[in-house]
Amino acid sequence: MNWDQVEGNWKQFKGNVKEQWGKLTDDQIDIIHGKRDQLTGKIQEAYGISKDAAEKQVAQWQARLKEEERL
Repeated sequence: MNWDQVEGNWKQFKGNVKEQWGKLTDDQIDIIHGKRDQLTGKIQEAYGISKDAAEKQVAQWQARLKEEERL
């Protein structure tokens, strides 16, 4: 699954994002609106981690979505 699909179907992924990153508020998730850089930034803020660590988490989450899509 490429990021354009995530962005285009953001409403469907919001619950999954909340499950993965529970510290993100509904308002933050709405503001992100499927933008990968916004998601990474909000994860950095909420969890106090580096940009690289946040990007790694997002990449792993995206890979998991891709794997689930195959099933």
